[in-house]
Amino acid sequence: MRIFRRMCPDEYSDNTYTIDFNELYMKGKRGILFDIDNTLVGHGKPVNDRALELFAELNNMGFKTCLISNNGDKRVKPFADAVGAFYVAKAGKPGRRGYLEGVADMGIRKDEAVFIGDQVFTDVWGARRAGIYSIMVKQLEKKEPFNIILKRILEKPIIAMDRLSMK
Repeated sequence: MRIFRRMCPDEYSDNTYTIDFNELYMKGKRGILFDIDNTLVGHGKPVNDRALELFAELNNMGFKTCLISNNGDKRVKPFADAVGAFYVAKAGKPGRRGYLEGVADMGIRKDEAVFIGDQVFTDVWGARRAGIYSIMVKQLEKKEPFNIILKRILEKPIIAMDRLSMK
């Protein structure tokens, strides 16, 4: 059970857009690291008004932001430019490097960072390995590449056990 706990988030949220960022700021968080696909927009989709509004709000609150993605510059840079965030492309999630690079780019400490993503085996596990507080959100859309569908099947029992242990 302990090994599974190391893969699980510190908290869960229905989606990125329902997270109480004011509360995170009050708790001393100053930087938000985000996955893109199915966390901010549907898989492979461009930036949308909802994401633009969120990043403007976070900036006004005083948060620094960074996108962490295993995708290349072609996907990540235009999105980061549009929302005004730092970014780490080809981050190698669940490795620690991309998360720590994002924290360094934002000029904050790990304990001031929060990572938000929609997958256990890449997003959350990587953040946990890097020592960064993590929030797992439900995927925005069901349509995904086959390899991600397989990972979701494998992560379901881990999430179920974690949620049971939280009761």
